[in-house]
Amino acid sequence: MSEARSCRVFFALWPDAAASAHLSALTQDLTARGGGRVMRPASLHLTLAFVGLVTPTQIPLLEEIAGRVHAESFELSLDRLGFWPQRGILWAGCQQSPAPLRRLAEALATDLRAAGFAIDHRSGADLVPHVTLARRARCASLPRLGTPISWQVSEFALVESHLHPPPASYKTLARFALAEADVE
Repeated sequence: MSEARSCRVFFALWPDAAASAHLSALTQDLTARGGGRVMRPASLHLTLAFVGLVTPTQIPLLEEIAGRVHAESFELSLDRLGFWPQRGILWAGCQQSPAPLRRLAEALATDLRAAGFAIDHRSGADLVPHVTLARRARCASLPRLGTPISWQVSEFALVESHLHPPPASYKTLARFALAEADVE
């Protein structure tokens, strides 16, 4: 009997429809100048923790860990553009990561590592919050992002990625609600 097929998973935030549309329009404009493979609107996300390959029997444990994370909802505002030339990644991100985002990513990363998951080193405290807009892009320079692109983050998701056939596609396995932020 063979072991169940592994799946590639991560935890992420998904923009709402308005933010996704704004990000898509921005991407079309930017790649019209420098080229690149544009991310589909349904693929736009901010990764909180990349777990990698797991067996289907590990999914319930990941859901249990995420379900125990206590974090508050928050507004995420993408207010800068960036480019990683080594990988040709064009992205939108935060000048300053909001404290609730940092706390959520750190709590999730800490709990995953404590359970024995070897998550990507760029998770938790080392997270560079960004949404990938295009791959294989070429950018000599980037314009300033005029109006920030924002959405209210009220949940995060456990997602399975399928890399083949390209482009990558994503399937949400579970969603986890964030607590309402305290209003003072």
